[in-house]
Amino acid sequence: MNRFPLRAKLALVALALLVLPWAGWRYVREMERFLLTAQDEALAATARAVATALHERPQLLAYRPRGESELRREAERELQRLTGGVIGHEEPFRDGAADSEIAAILKGLERASSRIWVVSRDYHVLALAGSLKRTDPAPPSLAERTLGWLLAPPTEEFDDAIAEDAIAAGREVAAALQGAASTRTRNTRDGRAVVVSAAHPIWVGDQVHGAVVVEETTNRIASLRSRALERLLVVTLIVFTLVAALLLWFATRISNRIRRLSDEAEAAIDARGRVTRLTTASEAADEIGDLSRSFTTVLGRLARYNAYLEALAGRLSHELRTPVAVVRSSLENLHAARTPEETRTYVARAEEGLARLGTILSRMTEASRLEQSLSAASRERFDAAAVVRGCSEGYRLAYADRVFEVTAPAEPILAQGAADLLAQMLDKLVENAVDFAASGSLIRISLDSGESGVLMRVENEGPSLPDAIRDSLFESMVSLRSERSNGVPHLGLGLYIARLIAEFHGGTLRAENLPRGRGVAFEGALARAL
Repeated sequence: MNRFPLRAKLALVALALLVLPWAGWRYVREMERFLLTAQDEALAATARAVATALHERPQLLAYRPRGESELRREAERELQRLTGGVIGHEEPFRDGAADSEIAAILKGLERASSRIWVVSRDYHVLALAGSLKRTDPAPPSLAERTLGWLLAPPTEEFDDAIAEDAIAAGREVAAALQGAASTRTRNTRDGRAVVVSAAHPIWVGDQVHGAVVVEETTNRIASLRSRALERLLVVTLIVFTLVAALLLWFATRISNRIRRLSDEAEAAIDARGRVTRLTTASEAADEIGDLSRSFTTVLGRLARYNAYLEALAGRLSHELRTPVAVVRSSLENLHAARTPEETRTYVARAEEGLARLGTILSRMTEASRLEQSLSAASRERFDAAAVVRGCSEGYRLAYADRVFEVTAPAEPILAQGAADLLAQMLDKLVENAVDFAASGSLIRISLDSGESGVLMRVENEGPSLPDAIRDSLFESMVSLRSERSNGVPHLGLGLYIARLIAEFHGGTLRAENLPRGRGVAFEGALARAL
């Protein structure tokens, strides 16, 4: 059978949970890298287009000193830019038609949320258009508001008031004025935004007459990244919730399978340790299936062993009867023959031992037959009080040297079972009480109907039960002494048989010491007839 262990299933689930967010994060990072590359290329293309539009008009790139009015207007535009106004006027950046034409060209090629600079070869800013700040920024999403520390949402509140000397100090500007197009990524002054700039030289013939600088923030890409991470987070939470529900179902299923296996184990073996029925092995190809199959195999072996033990007593009794009879016949012949007195002594000892062996075989046969009869006995309603009263009269005659006190109601107490088996159970209890009660002592027999069922109790005066043997007193071959007072072997089968009969009647049998060490009481709780 192909096995797919539980460990492998859980490992696959854990791997899926780890791979999903990692793969999503890698995808977002690759998407961001691709968009940043595309942004660099777009800015470089825009700068190249502006430079292409200006390279055939070198007169537009000549720097002219400003007048007072021009400085005032430029200051007003700078103030307007710093206060959030529109950047890029259609009026000339410098006075004269040249600046107006440059501004028109920049206005036609400017991008949203971008800024275009035109720098002369003398590092003077000839014109600019556009703004790095978006006039209609998108509101932050729910994930950005709740997980801003993780998603780092972009902001339009940043400071990027760059003076001409800062532009002149830019590496990309210097490279463009040297004839090489270049790009650069920098942070704003306050570090709250990232700006990407691309510079392209303006060629007039074989000389560089200026440079075009196109700048743009990465806020849009950052917004896309934040929304992608937001969706990834939502998908991850949904998947985690589904996996948690799946794991809960999986754990519940495993728990139910283990509980079902436990219930089958408890139902398969009765209180006496016998296998009453075999379980059906599971076909699942996992550890629990292996446990079920192993348990079924063990139960089968235990059932066969129990059957062997149950049949052993009957087989031994049957097999030993013939040799015992042969030995008994031989001893009788020896006893009748003329043998020396010394030999007769040994013959008498052999006959005594043979008699004890015969008693043991008879008791074992009785116990074996009772176990077999209990499995096939039928249950019926009978009057337990009448059984107790009838048996008590016989006890007074059989054990005349003991005093019996019998308490049984006159009205019927109905029990479910077999009357002859209940009488046999009472016989065993009384027999045990007589063995441990002195001559002339009191033996109490009582029967009552309680909440738990029919209560039968036998008390005798005598020694108390040792605590070490109290729990195993009703097991087979357990006894407090090896022989009775009359020399008959005491095998410890009487209380064992009484327990079997009590369990047949749906009850239990227990022993307890009487207060102040006055004796021992045996109480059987039997099921009441329905």
